[in-house]
Amino acid sequence: MDSEENSFVRLEDPQDLQDGGSEMTPEQIRQEIERYKELCSAVEQDNATLQKEKEETERRIRQVKNARELVQENLQQHNPLENLIQTLQSEIFLAKEEKSRLKQEKEMLEKKLEEMRKNCWEDPMMMLPALPERNLVFKGLVTDKEDMNKLMLTPLIRYPLQGGSALITFEKAEVAQRVIEAKEHTVELSHGESLEELDRCQMRVQASPVDMLLPAALEIGLTRSSRSILVSGLPGRGIPEEVLLDKLELFFSKTKNGGSEVESREFLDDCGQVVLTFVHDGVAEQLIAREQVQVPIGKVKYKLKISPYMRGEVTNLQFQPSRCARTVLLSGIPDVLAEEPMRDALEIHFQKESRGGGEVDTLGYVPAGRRAVAVFSE
Repeated sequence: MDSEENSFVRLEDPQDLQDGGSEMTPEQIRQEIERYKELCSAVEQDNATLQKEKEETERRIRQVKNARELVQENLQQHNPLENLIQTLQSEIFLAKEEKSRLKQEKEMLEKKLEEMRKNCWEDPMMMLPALPERNLVFKGLVTDKEDMNKLMLTPLIRYPLQGGSALITFEKAEVAQRVIEAKEHTVELSHGESLEELDRCQMRVQASPVDMLLPAALEIGLTRSSRSILVSGLPGRGIPEEVLLDKLELFFSKTKNGGSEVESREFLDDCGQVVLTFVHDGVAEQLIAREQVQVPIGKVKYKLKISPYMRGEVTNLQFQPSRCARTVLLSGIPDVLAEEPMRDALEIHFQKESRGGGEVDTLGYVPAGRRAVAVFSE
């Protein structure tokens, strides 16, 4: 660039012109005009030069800015560690959020599990789904939904019979009623049209109703043992009972298997399961929570199921008198014939409609000097 003196055009002060004289010749005016033209041209040149320098400066600024962006881009491309750090930081943040969510969910599930355990202890019926599985065959009748909460019992009544008595069941209830109303019956022991009066043998028996007590209401209280477990899924009868109990006690007495010292053991013959009772509290609950364990018995590992042990106790049992509609008790039968002939004589007599009888369904006879038990299943 030019020096400061050449870069700017200096104009004369109009006051100086006035002081120089008030009158100018045409030649002076022409010269003055030319001078001002030169000054204007100089100003225009200076303006063009400044504009060019401004554009050059802006161009350089853009170059520097582009170079700066290019350098930053190259740094990002040639510095993957920084990108990796940012990615890892993002993943750590997401992992912390997931951990916090899972922790809250775990606390909620533990609280719900504790409530369920508490309810199970207060209401043993809640533990029924955890009881050992058994294959059952349904042979009952389908009832309405209103009867689903009722327990239907089929009575199995044992009725003692003394010697010299019999139970006779007719097919129709009205026949039994006629026999009972007659009270005493004369039974022919000798048969045949040609027998003389003195050769005929008869006996008298008394007929009475069969009354018994049937359960009308039954309440069973279930309690869960806090130190006992029920082990099911055991191998078949090929292993002796004592050997099986020893194997189970040895396995469940070890702490590494989740057990502890065993106080008692019991084999349940009716279901083929084993009850183990521990000395310390809390052991049974931990094993029940596992539900299943692998137990080596001999050379084979068996998958056994661990269930809570429920004790049932009859808390209320009410009876009501009931009378058999089709069965009659015959008593006072003398010991004059063998068992089979006496049974035939009684059945022949009470099948005759002329004697007030009818079709006999079944007859059981107990000779004098003996005792028996009759079982009623309906």
